[in-house]
Amino acid sequence: MTRLSRSSAPRLLYALCSTASKSPAAFLLGGSFQLRHFSAGNAARAKSEKDPWWKESMERLRNIGISAHIDSGKTTLTERVLYYTGRIHEIHEVRGRDGVGAKMDSMDLEREKGITIQSAATYCTWKDYKINIIDTPGHVDFTIEVERALRVLDGAILVLCSVGGVQSQSITVDRQMRRYDVPRLAFINKLDRMGADPWKVLNQARSKLRHHSAAMQVPIGLEEDFKGLVDLVQLKAYYFHGSSGEKVVSEDVPADMEALVAEKRRELIETVSEVDDKLAEAFLGDETISAADLEEAVRRATIAQKFIPVFMGSAFKNKGVQPLLDGVLSYLPCPIEVSNYALDQTKNEEKVELAGNPDGPLVALAFKLEEGRFGQLTYLRIYEGVIRKGDFIVNVNTGKKIKVPRLVRMHSNEMEDIQEAHAGQIVAVFGVDCASGDTFTDGSVKYTMTSMNVPEPVMSLAVQPVSKDSGGQFSKALNRFQKEDPTFRVGLDPESGQTIISGMGELHLDIYVERIRREYKVDASVGKPRVNFRETVTQRAEFDYLHKKQSGGQGQYGRVIGYIEPLPVGSSTKFEFENLLVGQAIPSNFIPAIEKGFKEAANSGALIGHPVENLRVVLIDGAAHAVDSSELAFKMASIYAFRQCYAASRPVILEPVMLVELKVPTEFQGAVAGDLNKRKGVIVGNDQEGDDSVITAHVPLNNMFGYSTALRSMTQGKGEFTMEYKEHSPVSHDVQTQLVNTYKGSKEAE
Repeated sequence: MTRLSRSSAPRLLYALCSTASKSPAAFLLGGSFQLRHFSAGNAARAKSEKDPWWKESMERLRNIGISAHIDSGKTTLTERVLYYTGRIHEIHEVRGRDGVGAKMDSMDLEREKGITIQSAATYCTWKDYKINIIDTPGHVDFTIEVERALRVLDGAILVLCSVGGVQSQSITVDRQMRRYDVPRLAFINKLDRMGADPWKVLNQARSKLRHHSAAMQVPIGLEEDFKGLVDLVQLKAYYFHGSSGEKVVSEDVPADMEALVAEKRRELIETVSEVDDKLAEAFLGDETISAADLEEAVRRATIAQKFIPVFMGSAFKNKGVQPLLDGVLSYLPCPIEVSNYALDQTKNEEKVELAGNPDGPLVALAFKLEEGRFGQLTYLRIYEGVIRKGDFIVNVNTGKKIKVPRLVRMHSNEMEDIQEAHAGQIVAVFGVDCASGDTFTDGSVKYTMTSMNVPEPVMSLAVQPVSKDSGGQFSKALNRFQKEDPTFRVGLDPESGQTIISGMGELHLDIYVERIRREYKVDASVGKPRVNFRETVTQRAEFDYLHKKQSGGQGQYGRVIGYIEPLPVGSSTKFEFENLLVGQAIPSNFIPAIEKGFKEAANSGALIGHPVENLRVVLIDGAAHAVDSSELAFKMASIYAFRQCYAASRPVILEPVMLVELKVPTEFQGAVAGDLNKRKGVIVGNDQEGDDSVITAHVPLNNMFGYSTALRSMTQGKGEFTMEYKEHSPVSHDVQTQLVNTYKGSKEAE
């Protein structure tokens, strides 16, 4: 038998043969089990015979994420999915009372607090389909994790709580899914709890999330009487027996539910036929609609993002998880049904649609980094082509060429080695130095996956290690967290020399401080949280400054004349320098030094020492000395010139204003609204939702410290809130005076 060399067979068939271990069908070319030596003629024939194999392997692949509001039961649901698909052999609960904790929460901190912080990626198989599951955090401080996970998914499950309904974070997550065009299923969880009402939640999803959705199932009993589900497509009742609900028993629909089931099935068909023409024809023609027709229509509408199928169950009580898995296979897209775009760097970032199959050139996105025991672990989503262990790949963002030393498939924090992976799969590689969001190719194309928008940090803390000798570990920890999380920034305060960490909120920074303590065994002392204020000018101010210093030897001489003014509203830059010099009053080689001086001076305004934004500096004249002028002299002249004219430009302080959304029982509405006014908040919306009031307000971040505790005490622990950054806006006059006096006081104390 002639041995296939890589040069003699096209690349495709090489990929085909190397996967023979996975699929014997790949070798049954022409029915008899033999390998042919491919001449050019046979290659074309084999290609057409081979096509279905490759297609089938891609069609049996799903990349899904599970995201939801805090405590809707995401991680519990993932735990059940892993149990039923045979990846784990016993079930552990989230708040690790048994000392083990859920499989997906692999950091100690996550097990203790019972919240998911990092998205763990896990792989499992269900009915011959391979499913990659990414468990995403539900807390708003970690939205960058959620966005990064959604970027690489083909479909998602949005978990809703049957008691809490559509909560504030569900809306945020849903908005993100819409931004990244992710088709999704909804799963109404916790039907065993008191007050469970799936129909209320379904109506909320329609009104608040504007979901075009309908139930795919009807629950048999609710709360403690919740026994099973009726599938509206197949018209079968499912019950879940066995100690962990692993035995699914299907029976006929109970007689007392037939009328309700018929009504809900008709509602499902009506809702889908509104967005699917093929089903609409059958529905209007009064034809009987078979289960297969309905299933196909739901799949088409879901992938087109026109419809969202709603499943039900209780993950904690092990009911309804298997039908949800079937729903993932039936209704969520496989990698080739989703269009992904890359930006071609050689053609000025022109959009290119990726075919998404293993034939093309390799395109992979590093969407998550972790510092493991064996060095940096990089999670890759492969969009096109094949990646093999030992291959050379190119990081498009840095231009570096690297070898893939080890390729693994992840299961939370354990891994199995694999030799190669093709388009559509999610794998991890070791020992590849890169940042999150980098794109890798095989060098034949220069594509980058679309840039991911990273929000600006809104809160800062001063941290320093308690003992001097743990400085090395401390900086190692901060470097690692910065690489892993683009919203986490580290800087130095030039005046106090303290390390300042900035992030998306109190919890975000608390968790990083805690992780430094846990993972690097460094005790860090934390200063009072600081808000990232900014300063800006409100009117034009002239400057004319001469910097002259004569000591023995060469002196310093530089004169700058011009004005500063605010940039127009909505300008894209925060600092602009314009040179309107006529003639050679200042030699052109000193101009960059002048710009540098103004930039440096604008880094700390005279009011409270925060950066000055929306500033335009115009240089119109100046003077130089043939001998004494130098770059340093002009840099110093511009720094002093800026300080000289800054007070005349009527500077104001800008503070970050947050968009705060509160959900509180109506009886506490007055107290909460009064408190927001006290915090100088502006209430912009107030909706009624059942017994709850939903208040939207714009509140300065500086007045939001410790708000979660205050809200809990005002509402007997029933209120909840989320906040995200909106904009920087000017502070009132009294606040400005107070901030300036505090700043002056601290300067004098030093």
